[in-house]
Amino acid sequence: MTDTRHVHIIGIGGSAMSPLAGMLREKGYRVTGSDSGVYPPASTFLESLGISFFHTFDATHLDPRPDLVVVGNIIARGNPELEEVLDRKIPYRSLPEMLEEEFLPGRHSIVVSGTHGKTTTTAMLAWIFHVAGKNPNFLVGGVAENFGKSYGLEGGPEFILEGDEYETAFWDRGPKFFHYHPDDLIITSLEFDHADIYADFEVYQLAFRRLVNLVPRSGRVVVWGDTEQSGLALRAATAKAFCPVESYGFSPQNDWVVSSFAAENETSWFRLTYRGKMFGDFQLLATGRHNVLNAVAAIAVAHGRGIGVNALAEALSTFRSVKRRMDVKGERGGILVVDDFAHHPTAVRATIEAARGRWPNRRLWAILEPRSNSMRRKVFEESLPKALALADRVVLGGVFRAQQLGDENRMSPQTVAQSVRELGKEARAFEGAEAIAEYLASEVKAGDLLLVMSNGSFDGLCDKLMKKLGAEVPSGAISR
Repeated sequence: MTDTRHVHIIGIGGSAMSPLAGMLREKGYRVTGSDSGVYPPASTFLESLGISFFHTFDATHLDPRPDLVVVGNIIARGNPELEEVLDRKIPYRSLPEMLEEEFLPGRHSIVVSGTHGKTTTTAMLAWIFHVAGKNPNFLVGGVAENFGKSYGLEGGPEFILEGDEYETAFWDRGPKFFHYHPDDLIITSLEFDHADIYADFEVYQLAFRRLVNLVPRSGRVVVWGDTEQSGLALRAATAKAFCPVESYGFSPQNDWVVSSFAAENETSWFRLTYRGKMFGDFQLLATGRHNVLNAVAAIAVAHGRGIGVNALAEALSTFRSVKRRMDVKGERGGILVVDDFAHHPTAVRATIEAARGRWPNRRLWAILEPRSNSMRRKVFEESLPKALALADRVVLGGVFRAQQLGDENRMSPQTVAQSVRELGKEARAFEGAEAIAEYLASEVKAGDLLLVMSNGSFDGLCDKLMKKLGAEVPSGAISR
């Protein structure tokens, strides 16, 4: 890369690819890119940096010939730009390879992995190190509200990044996080996910065992250790670690123990002990036990890097989370619309529970789009209804890109809705966002909370709801 000046990114609109474009631009490279449509916030971010990009894929976009091409992990053979890269033998890399070769050498790598909570915990760590004056380098799989962007290159010795277990690229089906060489590793949880690339839970766990095996003897692994299924799986995953392993949670057998916990409105308070000794009292501007666990994981790693209790407390009390995590879109006539990223039954459960704690006196509507590659499949048809039934009313949208899956594999929203009804809660399924907005506009009343959950756009459902309810759509989410 020392002689490389022009980098072209195929799939530049991705949630990690556009930050990579910004990182390369900051390092002095000329960056261009393309995608099948680039939308805000990626488009506005790239424009603010003066990065040129195309809204289509075309072989002519590689003229003049770039020095190097970065290929997104959703780009497959048959893409005209990828085919041109291969025909002309233009050097190419994946996003994880770019991080591995260009940004991680010489840095202390802190990797946050796990089925749930990766993005929030990574953002917390970055903010803690920033508040402590450690000048962190970081990459988060979402917009970190405290920074207003997804990455930072502040020049300090650490690089903090979200470790995704999804596949790297069309030529590299291994997990992205194998490229990140963790010195400190967090594993927040372990439940079956990504059913499109992992055959079963055993294969899924194997990826994490291999990740643990990459941590040097001088490093450290921090894992959630409560004796639930995920905690037991994590203990098995770390059983053969060559480095120290520290556990955290609410159960007393952990190294880091939340000994008391309280929440009210938008704030949580918790007391933390470390190996039986009082460590500190903390305030967090977020609700839900899952957010407290994320904070404790971050505390454990930051403490190990020499950050004191006062800086930890200051950072957590001012942490503003990540966009699309309990983002308040607006309120009209006493009806509150909230957007969240929930993409797995456990995440749906945690989100609903957190919303109950934050808005305890509202009738809660859980509105879900089956969009993630696992949620679109039948694998969660049994566990999803139990999570959704924690709400008062349930609405499901159609399966995203349903035509890509056969009937034998595709999740049925109608079946899930029926199972929710059998659990005693009213539930409906609709094909699209417009029909959902019409239905809700006719059914909701003052005091209701509309909790919209999807790991994608849900075809703009939040904006549609605001318009149906007679409100002007805010320019951005009101995050608290």
